[in-house]
Amino acid sequence: MTPDWLKQIPQAAQDYIAGRRLDEVECIVADIAGVARGKAMPASKFARQDKFYLPNSIFLQTITGEWADNPTGAFTEPDMILVPDYSTTTAAPWSADCTLQVIHDVFDQQGAPVPMAPRNVLKRVLSLYEARGWRPIVAPEMEFFLVARNVDPNQPIIPPMGRSGRRAAAKQAYSLSAVDEYGKVIDDIYDFAEAQGFEIDGILQEGGAGQIEINLNHGDPVRLADEIFFFKRLIREAALREDCFATFMAKPIEGEPGSAMHIHHSIIDIASGRNIFSDEQGRETPAFLNFIAGMQAHLPAVIALLAPYVNSYRRYVPDFAAPINLEWGRDNRTTGLRVPVSSPESRRVENRLAGMDCNPYLGLAASLACGYLGLVEGSDPRPECLGDAYMSEDELPLTLGDALDIMVESEPIGEVLGKEFVAVYESVKRNEYKEFLQVISPWEREHLLLNV
Repeated sequence: MTPDWLKQIPQAAQDYIAGRRLDEVECIVADIAGVARGKAMPASKFARQDKFYLPNSIFLQTITGEWADNPTGAFTEPDMILVPDYSTTTAAPWSADCTLQVIHDVFDQQGAPVPMAPRNVLKRVLSLYEARGWRPIVAPEMEFFLVARNVDPNQPIIPPMGRSGRRAAAKQAYSLSAVDEYGKVIDDIYDFAEAQGFEIDGILQEGGAGQIEINLNHGDPVRLADEIFFFKRLIREAALREDCFATFMAKPIEGEPGSAMHIHHSIIDIASGRNIFSDEQGRETPAFLNFIAGMQAHLPAVIALLAPYVNSYRRYVPDFAAPINLEWGRDNRTTGLRVPVSSPESRRVENRLAGMDCNPYLGLAASLACGYLGLVEGSDPRPECLGDAYMSEDELPLTLGDALDIMVESEPIGEVLGKEFVAVYESVKRNEYKEFLQVISPWEREHLLLNV
């Protein structure tokens, strides 16, 4: 007899376990970094429970495994209640056993959403849109590198070996032959995505050596953040199967471009179903310009979320195809805010500042928060940039410490994302930044040891 919860899961998950014995269920949540935390259990045990427990300290753990100070009170680690969102159930096709993954929503013991949980932060922002009769639509682009296995962190990262026996080459953007070099990994990504019920809009070679971009279809922000969260894991597993690594570091290889998570946004009026960026004649609306103005005004305050590590700021350098400005332009890839060519129905704004190392829930929440504030404030953007925006002056914080300073000083961002979340996020990131500053780099040893 089929347990009742299996009747609630997506068709792709039902197809995956059809005719098989389900062995294990992974109960997972995304922590501050976007790392999957939780517990795995026998499917029979999962079927007998409707909630699970984890300590709230998982949102105070840094990327290195250390613990940040709790700015909201004593470090007592009370349990949170995890409730499965069965709509997120998907296969873990790389597992030896028949395994399903389920993302869980996180509540405190009084039943309120835990404000530090990244999925809850995104839902909080979406609720502000909904209260005004709006529904955001997003379309993310994921860039990442396939690299040779690197088991010694002291050694530089290098491109993977292709089927030709040569290492992947740079400056081969959009080359199908370059993609074919690591075709087995791509095949595994397609196979895993199909088993998990994910639709890939396209895969292409980017400008870096072994750098790939995957585009996802537009849709609901929470659903797409869930997919990116799952995709990062499936891509890593596909790479490991073919004896290489997949990395979502913003800047993994010296001298190569970085990896971004470009985010396309449009806003639907819930009552009419129309894109509020276009009027009935197909022209740009004041709301369209307000959204851009909000991005220009508030993006500096969320760069700490879009560029969450010290490595993230290595991507923000001139002449490496990463915009480091807040200019906007139509079909202009040198601007941080690009308006792609589109029909009036799909008119949208592309934020090109986020790095692929960001937590997808927080990256989408931060970007949408800026646009929301622009819509509410009703301000106008600067004039459109018609030339090369790479020549613009730097407008973004260029270190993690500076980015955190701007974030905590922004009252509007604190109100939209939640002040308790901002305090916890700052605590985690200050801890990571302090740890990084204790590491002496090869550059320092080479140039300072005998010269200063």
